[in-house]
Amino acid sequence: MKAAVIPAPGTDPAYDDFVDPVEEPGRAIVSLVAAGIHPVVRLLAAGNYYASTGGYPQILGVDAVARTEEGAVVYTGYPRPPFGTFAERISVPEGMRFELPDGADPIAVAAGINPGLASWLPLRARRAETGGLGTVLILGATGMAGRLAAQNAVALGARRVVGAGRNRTALGQLEGYGATTVALTDERDANAHAIAAGLGDDAPDLVLDFVWGPVAEAAFAALARRGWGEDNADIAYVEIGAMAGEQASVPGSLLRSRRFRVTGSSQASTAIADVVAALRSYMEMIAAGHVVVPARAYPLSRIGEAWTAASGSSERAVVVPE
Repeated sequence: MKAAVIPAPGTDPAYDDFVDPVEEPGRAIVSLVAAGIHPVVRLLAAGNYYASTGGYPQILGVDAVARTEEGAVVYTGYPRPPFGTFAERISVPEGMRFELPDGADPIAVAAGINPGLASWLPLRARRAETGGLGTVLILGATGMAGRLAAQNAVALGARRVVGAGRNRTALGQLEGYGATTVALTDERDANAHAIAAGLGDDAPDLVLDFVWGPVAEAAFAALARRGWGEDNADIAYVEIGAMAGEQASVPGSLLRSRRFRVTGSSQASTAIADVVAALRSYMEMIAAGHVVVPARAYPLSRIGEAWTAASGSSERAVVVPE
């Protein structure tokens, strides 16, 4: 079969022949309809992600919209290395096939589920924990996942959304969703002041951090508290991505001066039942048009062009069959 193949860690993918996956108990063979080039795909291709398994050559891709042998169009994933989803045929767990809702665009689903669930999961969890969402601060709000996070927060009833990022055009889009925006720079102190100004006197109920590193440190400074007065804030800080750096120093004074809890979130750290429930509801969101998922499709044979485009575009590049 034809597939997008990484010959070695850190190399660009090539359109090449690869052995077909074989049938085995508990798994099904499905045919590619659409698969997104998500940041996690690039990290796995580089070979230095925590979920990297080694073994090359290997096929790219972690999730996909696919067609079953019976003709159903489903969202699926969890291929076993060296196989991936950027291939004409994909082996997936039989229990990991979720039929798309009526009217759902397969390309939008392939582009949106991975980045959209990144915020949909912690937003739903926080709302269930507290009974609602107050102010949601999004760091790295101008990437695909951040823009979807702003839309998701609004859809789930957040009282206020504050989005911080670098891309001025994307910040304008966030304002169109009703978000207060904060323009970030390379200066940590300036970013701290900008985030604090964007929040005003409104402590966030939830922080969704897609970037970590120095941006997180700026946010910690912005959230610092002075004085002995009673503080009613209860801040859940959720680390989702580390595009700005893997390390960030959390001041002990911040942890002691107010209720401030730092956790991480990913599909790998979430119960499967919760992921499945969120996945179904989020496909319905996409199908109903409640979130906008910018995407552009590329034939599998043009994987090189799609790979290059994916690194700098505001649209999610999606691979489709010939």
